Amino acid sequence: MIPRYSRPDMVAIWSPETKFRIWFEIEAHACMALADIGVIPKEAARNIWEKGNAARFDVDKIDEIEAVTKHDVIAFLTHLAEFIGPDSRFVHQGMTSSDVLDTCFNVQLARASDLLLADLDRLLDALKRRAFEHKDTVTIGRSHGIHAEPTTFGIKMALAYAEFERCRARLIAAREEIATCAISGAIGTFANIDPRVEEHVAKALGLKPEPVSTQVIPRDRHAMYFATLGVIASSVERLATEIRHLQRTEVLEVEEYFSPGQKGSSAMPHKRNPVLTENLTGLARMVRSFSIPAMENVALWHERDISHSSVERMIGPDATITLDFALARLTGVIDKLLVYPENMLKNLNKFKGLIHSQRVLLALTQAGVSREDSYRLVQRNAMKVWEHGKDFLDELLGDAEVRAALSEADIREKFDLAYHTKHVDTIFKRVFG
Repeated sequence: MIPRYSRPDMVAIWSPETKFRIWFEIEAHACMALADIGVIPKEAARNIWEKGNAARFDVDKIDEIEAVTKHDVIAFLTHLAEFIGPDSRFVHQGMTSSDVLDTCFNVQLARASDLLLADLDRLLDALKRRAFEHKDTVTIGRSHGIHAEPTTFGIKMALAYAEFERCRARLIAAREEIATCAISGAIGTFANIDPRVEEHVAKALGLKPEPVSTQVIPRDRHAMYFATLGVIASSVERLATEIRHLQRTEVLEVEEYFSPGQKGSSAMPHKRNPVLTENLTGLARMVRSFSIPAMENVALWHERDISHSSVERMIGPDATITLDFALARLTGVIDKLLVYPENMLKNLNKFKGLIHSQRVLLALTQAGVSREDSYRLVQRNAMKVWEHGKDFLDELLGDAEVRAALSEADIREKFDLAYHTKHVDTIFKRVFG
């Protein structure tokens, strides 16, 4: 992943140093378990743990060895033996490379999940604060991009809060599903290693034993994990797109914070562009794209092939690093978002009362007019507003057919803005408790 869209804590999870340290821990914990059941000497297991734990693995040296062996795990074990000495013969007893690779990958994905969950918590805090801040800030709701009926900006933020709460629940489930360990040997049958070793390693690393593995952990788990990241990214994009639309010059109901000294265009000094949310839209596309190869990795040949390997070396770091950056950026956008209630009210009133058309329609039906005739009467007057800039209330008051069913007081009452926000508290209780 490029540094521009990377944050150090998530990057560290995927560093070669971290990977090799996890590899060592897997091998060392396995040795401790083997010693407990009498397969290798306990003194050898302690020596492996102590010397390996104190070692500083040389990434360049391991790469040099791999250039000859063409095998990354063998290269690591060769390097590890330099620190441990003769007892290194007990390392990797009955294990296969995928026991190390798959277990490590799942440790990294679980750790990445913990950072992403913390990211989501910070985003949820920001959304909740802005939701309550603007609970009663009336704005126009839009369907198909066209004015519909009033809502509040707080409800928009509450909607996003509820959506990201669902994202958080999905990620918790995905983390639990991915956090498995396989130390089951060359084809997954435990022929050369006792299942108790797997149980020991799993417990030591905070994982669960994979119920049944082949030479690899089944990739449906990983497909679900990356699909979950893709859904979270889609929610990021949905909110980013909402902000981008609301920042358009013709709308300008909200705006990304524009810092002192910031420039919007190399050519036009007046520009204040929604660059952060546009960036988030692009990042979301990338995270979502990683879910497809993860799903294609499910169908491996027989007990395994390595067609999944190159894919996961890319999508593991890239998906988690990108989403980590995106969630942090979105939190910053929400936290500093400029909100313009005056513009919201101005836009809401732009078409002179049209937003109350449904209330008039319903009032006519309740007054005994057929729904078809009620719709015709309301639409007839509404089109005068659209096409000639008339005032909707004035047109209704001047329409003899409408007045035959509704009094002036009845009609005027239907233009009460507070009618549309009377259940905001109910919505907030549902979302926030």
